Amino acid sequence: MPTATRAELKAILRLAGPLIAAQLAHVMMVFTDTVMMGLLGPAALAGGGLGAASYSFVSIFCVGVIAAVGNLVAIRHGSNDHHGVLQITQNGLWLGWALALAAGLLLWNLGPILLLFGQTPNNVHGAGQFLSTLVFALPGYMTFMALRGFTSAIGRAGPVMAISIGGAVANLALNYVLIHGMFGLPHLGLAGIGLVTAIVSTLMALLLALHVMRHRAYSPYPLFTGLLRPGRAAMKDLLRLGLPIGGTYAVESGLFAFAALCMGALGSTQLAAHQIALQSVYVAFMVPVGISYAVTFRIGQHFGAGRLEEARRAGRLGIAVGGLCMLGFALLFWLAPEAVVDLFLDASDPAFADVIALAVSLLAIAALFELFDGIQTIAMGAIRGLKDAKTTFVVGIVCYWLVGAPAAWLLAFHLGWGAQGVWWGLAAGLACAALGLTLGFEWKTARLLKLRPSWGSTASPGACQTPGNAPARPAAEAC
Repeated sequence: MPTATRAELKAILRLAGPLIAAQLAHVMMVFTDTVMMGLLGPAALAGGGLGAASYSFVSIFCVGVIAAVGNLVAIRHGSNDHHGVLQITQNGLWLGWALALAAGLLLWNLGPILLLFGQTPNNVHGAGQFLSTLVFALPGYMTFMALRGFTSAIGRAGPVMAISIGGAVANLALNYVLIHGMFGLPHLGLAGIGLVTAIVSTLMALLLALHVMRHRAYSPYPLFTGLLRPGRAAMKDLLRLGLPIGGTYAVESGLFAFAALCMGALGSTQLAAHQIALQSVYVAFMVPVGISYAVTFRIGQHFGAGRLEEARRAGRLGIAVGGLCMLGFALLFWLAPEAVVDLFLDASDPAFADVIALAVSLLAIAALFELFDGIQTIAMGAIRGLKDAKTTFVVGIVCYWLVGAPAAWLLAFHLGWGAQGVWWGLAAGLACAALGLTLGFEWKTARLLKLRPSWGSTASPGACQTPGNAPARPAAEAC
């Protein structure tokens, strides 16, 4: 392996490791909340699950918008623009707080909308209880995600990992205390679970902010100096890049919501098997998500410095590493699906026999599903590192909603493939996205390399928004 390739691979893995751990810690928090709902009883689990699904769908769009902070910080860090890094991060905090307010107001008034979509009054009431306190997690969550993007994009993902793991442990402990009413605390039910998430999210944000304030590595970036003066230009940059990212996250999340509706129409056995298989896939998916963030930041740094060959190398390496990792999970799901399903259900209970058999068959399809999903999310991150989110949004709409959703519906209901048909449809949409986004990355880097001779000796593609720089027109167009 060439020296440059080996060095880039080490840099990607060094950054991806903590980010993967942080993603898995987030999964652990969600899993803990679900378990605690189950301890409250089936009614609480149904209502809390509805509230959690609603929160997830709204917050994932907000997280997508805030992801632009890390993208743009990486580009400005690559071009040694400390002022630009500062401006983007400060405005990212303001944007996160605005999104938290808007999302909170929406979730607080979601009851009539859920009833309109045919949800039962009891479930809507439970969802309202959970959301009544969970919305207070949004300001801390958005703050943490903005600061996470900033510190990871400048190559310091370790604090994110440490705080995320600590947050998962604290979430488990506090939920346990409130569920059992220990130390004289009241039993708060679903509202208590939401309150714990809000407290933990706020503490995580405060800890990361305190770390940034005190550690000397961040001395070039006095984030809390001039924070009360947001800049219009930086905010426009964030919205221009962040809104398509949020839209991409939403259309992908919507595809899986559509799949759940299809499964619900097929029957309770199909829906239960779908949830088991999907949870297995979701945990494995955190690996390429972490790699995707790392690739985005590495490419952004190279792009900001005008090192386009290195940016292309980082993208290709990330896609290859992600494909290999997901190939390992694919083999697990293909060769030992029963062992995976046994983690969720008691195989000795005959009542679960039909669900287990169907979940095992879905995991066989997940072997291909996972491979495509891993490649497409890393290719998506690679394109975003080049300051392009419109391509990923367009590819997402076409592949998820013009290929994946229609294929799932056709195979499941018109060709009689049932639950397997839904998953083959999802696999088709993700395969289309994996191919389209990988080719899109290659086309984008080839175009940038072709345009590079016209930038001039001092301009770089990442310099187009740097104060004081005035690059040639082709470079600005490349941005």
